[in-house]
Amino acid sequence: MDKANSKVLTLSFAIAGALSGFTTHLLIKSFSAAFGIVAKMADTDLVRHGLPVFVGVLVFSALQFNPMIATWGDEVVSEIRKVVWPSRKDTTAMTIVVVVMVLISSLIVTGFDLASGSILKLLMN
Repeated sequence: MDKANSKVLTLSFAIAGALSGFTTHLLIKSFSAAFGIVAKMADTDLVRHGLPVFVGVLVFSALQFNPMIATWGDEVVSEIRKVVWPSRKDTTAMTIVVVVMVLISSLIVTGFDLASGSILKLLMN
């Protein structure tokens, strides 16, 4: 495994662990508002703070130390490094084209809406 890929994977796995811990914290908070038994358990610091940290460390460890996941992640990072990204000039030009096309489309839809509304108003009167 490439050293640069290893750093990217470790950072990615750490972010995944942090997001898992944060999600666990939010789930405990939400479920404690809905269920009494969870609210009683969430009163302890071990469940409220320890469980999310434990889940985050568990997810990080499972991702970091699994050789199959590490190989897969290394292949993904290697393939992403091969992608040729568009230049700033190309990105700006494509963005302008998209904005112009959205404006033209919105004018066409607005015209059809106004025309159909006028026709229906005439038919109803």
